[in-house]
Amino acid sequence: MSFFATAEHEKERLQYFASPEGRDDLYQYNQKERRTVLEVLEDFPSVQMPFEWLVQLVPPLKKRAFSISSSPLAHPDQVHLTVDVVSWTTPFKRKRRGLCSTWLASLSPEQRIYIPVWFHKGLLPPPPPSLPLILVGPGTGCAPFRGFVEERAAQSLSCSIAPVILFFGCRNEENDFLYRDFWLSHSQNDGVLSEAKGGGFYAAFSRDQPQKVYVQHKMQEQSQRIWNLLREGAAIYVAGSSTKMPSDVMLAFEEIMSKESEAPRESAARWLRSLEKAGKYHVEAWS
Repeated sequence: MSFFATAEHEKERLQYFASPEGRDDLYQYNQKERRTVLEVLEDFPSVQMPFEWLVQLVPPLKKRAFSISSSPLAHPDQVHLTVDVVSWTTPFKRKRRGLCSTWLASLSPEQRIYIPVWFHKGLLPPPPPSLPLILVGPGTGCAPFRGFVEERAAQSLSCSIAPVILFFGCRNEENDFLYRDFWLSHSQNDGVLSEAKGGGFYAAFSRDQPQKVYVQHKMQEQSQRIWNLLREGAAIYVAGSSTKMPSDVMLAFEEIMSKESEAPRESAARWLRSLEKAGKYHVEAWS
């Protein structure tokens, strides 16, 4: 950009950014603020870069990966996605929004939009109907488990199914309770998540009371039921944010297994590792 800048002060600023001395300021200006190529060009209007240079320097848009949140048995010709609109505030208090999620949210349901789609095998293998399940999916982490529950509901019409318990979490019941009616309907009237079928649905709303409540707290409340399912050979599936959630959930399982079996935490940790090796503890986490 400095090579194509005609204003001397802009050329000097760009050369400073490219120098070892300007590395920290470049990080503050660009990476921390997540400036787009267009925004940088607007900040340096004297830069007249040839188009053929621009298309070589601008990186292509990255593919977006989403978990499928529907069952092929329930929706054979459809794929459902659960997408949260990404938004954040930069250190300089600028409002930023995600590119793909914001575009998806702007579409009308009546529109027909054709986009390239790739299907890849995920980290959460579809469980057989005879396998008891313990599902932990806070926020959009519940997406693949919506498909699991739909699949079990369809399978229940032709064969017997094992119990499923699901722990869901969000900030507020009124604003963030994804698929509220879906979960509640399947937790009643002998549904897949009903206690009558050995299952259960437990929701944690972290900001609806002075003391924060997360999925691991709800897990502790149901420690006996979790322990009983684990003794029956249940598989554990965890999906959601890759920050602290997966490790906090694993610690909660350790505590539950240690308490209910009256064994040391080290023994519980070894058992969890054995479940992972046996393909019965699955985690799909994203940032």
